[in-house]
Amino acid sequence: MIVRMSTLFLRTLREDPVDAEVPSHKLLVRAGYIRRAAPGIYSWLPMGWRVLRKVEQIVREEMDAIGAQELHFPALLPREPYDASGRWTDYGDSIFTLTDRKGGEYLLGPTHEEMFTLVVKDLYSSYKDLPVSLYQIQTKYRDEPRPRAGILRGREFVMKDSYSFDVSDEAFLRSYEAHRGAYVKIFDRLGLDYVIVAAMSGAMGGSASEEFLAKADNGEDTYVRCTNCDYAANVEAVKVSVPDPIPYDEAPAAHAEDTPDTPTIDTLVDHLNAHFARDDRPWTAADTLKNVLVMVVHGDGTREPLAVGIPGDREIDMKRLGAQVEPAEVAAFDEAEFARHPDLVKGYIGPGALGEKGSSRIRYLLDPRVVTGTRWVTGANQPGRHVIDLVAGRDFTADGTIEAAEVCEGDACPRCGHPLESARGIEMGHIFQLGRTYAEALDLKVLDENGKLVVVTMGSYGVGVSRAVAAIVEGSHDAAGIIWPREVAPADVHIVATGKDAAIFETADRLASELSAAGVEVLYDDRRRVSPGVKFADAELIGVPTIVVVGRGLADGVVEVRDRATGERADVAVEDAVAQLTGVVRGG
Repeated sequence: MIVRMSTLFLRTLREDPVDAEVPSHKLLVRAGYIRRAAPGIYSWLPMGWRVLRKVEQIVREEMDAIGAQELHFPALLPREPYDASGRWTDYGDSIFTLTDRKGGEYLLGPTHEEMFTLVVKDLYSSYKDLPVSLYQIQTKYRDEPRPRAGILRGREFVMKDSYSFDVSDEAFLRSYEAHRGAYVKIFDRLGLDYVIVAAMSGAMGGSASEEFLAKADNGEDTYVRCTNCDYAANVEAVKVSVPDPIPYDEAPAAHAEDTPDTPTIDTLVDHLNAHFARDDRPWTAADTLKNVLVMVVHGDGTREPLAVGIPGDREIDMKRLGAQVEPAEVAAFDEAEFARHPDLVKGYIGPGALGEKGSSRIRYLLDPRVVTGTRWVTGANQPGRHVIDLVAGRDFTADGTIEAAEVCEGDACPRCGHPLESARGIEMGHIFQLGRTYAEALDLKVLDENGKLVVVTMGSYGVGVSRAVAAIVEGSHDAAGIIWPREVAPADVHIVATGKDAAIFETADRLASELSAAGVEVLYDDRRRVSPGVKFADAELIGVPTIVVVGRGLADGVVEVRDRATGERADVAVEDAVAQLTGVVRGG
């Protein structure tokens, strides 16, 4: 295969697009791989389409290797199955919906659990038919409120989603491990530096899940890993180490004090140390209990106020909080909401006004560290006043607990107690132990070996195929441009003919033809009226792993071979070039 740049539908750019924030967005647009059609929606140009298809092929090969079978569902889906699972409402504004001329309601598929479940229900009825794993590689649609970062977070994207169906939990675990192993091979072949972490199941449901995160300093996901053991988790899934309850028989009685002009934790701590000094140590933010108000917006549009109590030395992590309330979303508790709850004193909200027994009747959830017997300074729900020595379990209770406080560097590992360290990554794959959620909702049952109807156990497994293209670039680029791993590069070799001598182009033509005949994919810059400097800049920007320069060295019978990743250069005799380049491409 030879792609000639003189006829290739390609226009490289020297300037970054104005809306681009991350390297992959900048470079994929500049190198002519993608083009913006609308916010969060991109066209794949010829070179980008070649890369995307190669990523798809890697995914397809590894899925086929574990016995999964490929099918393809429509993107336009009827409402009824999503009503049955509850997700038509749960997804809320996150899905694209439409009505046909006859009044039928449809959505553009954000994910296809319901369709997979129904097709198995239609065709299979016995344990003898199972296990079975099915997958598709297909375009998905989600109405992202803030599409950003190019194809990393768009409204239309390509995803591989697969589902396993088993007659028992034990059989399901074998299917889950097979998929997990396939994912390791996929991401190894894609050349990604990644980590596997425990994750939240979110709107997908199920008992447990794991994420495959490509390490990236500007990734949207934060994860933590233990400095001692192999614990790793997305911060949304971290479980706080809960301390033991503390006896409070000898704790002093709670007392409200004037604390004027202390609407923030910092001003409160300063006032406490100035006017209510402790004998043992100074007051710190960790001694205070901060009560944060938010609105939970459900898929049907209903809005529910929620109060979250956390130690004052922490902030609410909105992604963690959002993961706890999914599929609902979190919105601000604004001035209009305060006006609806005049019994709440902004800046001085205390537990006494919250919860089922509080005057505001607002649901109140506490950080798991706020255990029985712990003593706190918190709002008295009166202007300029706080309560000191308010004891959890004695003076106040809550409606439950919630993991919503930020996870900080140095926090204790939930498994071994050693410090945690944090890093960032891009979600590339997510595997879920769905269990029987969708099978029960859609009545997917089979006869077991005893002739009894049993609900099928399911697993769900997703790979962001189009996102992988961007993630690879995020992890493999330099100041000049993209550096593609060979398995996904748009070509194996990029031949650059420089100069005006006809012999240069004749030699470059011959090399391109012989390499193509040997099964090497060639991108050939045969443009006659383009300067060598522009050609070299384009070659580095486009990022093919091996660059061959046919130019001045031809007078000495050599061409220059450049390794795009390492920058190494070597002169190779023209007569040896095809054999040597073929060996490089094939790993020889």
